[in-house]
Amino acid sequence: MSPPPDSLSQRRQAYWLRTRRLTGALLVLWLIFGLGVHYFARELSFSFMGWPFSFWLAAQGSLLVFALLIAFYAWAMERLDAAHGLKEPD
Repeated sequence: MSPPPDSLSQRRQAYWLRTRRLTGALLVLWLIFGLGVHYFARELSFSFMGWPFSFWLAAQGSLLVFALLIAFYAWAMERLDAAHGLKEPD
């Protein structure tokens, strides 16, 4: 027996609202780390393993943050799908 159409529509709207909020928040973090950190990295003028620290921050730190954002998004969407009954079978 399927749920009433209004209930299904409300659940679907709630799911997409949470999905858009999560995606928007992670995009803002991506923007901050993609642009903000690189802009302020010029201020870091000490050497780290023979290279300027700003180089390490831009080259390695941002990639690590991006990978963590992707992993967090996958984990959060898996939980959101399960909470709304949309989890895919294994």
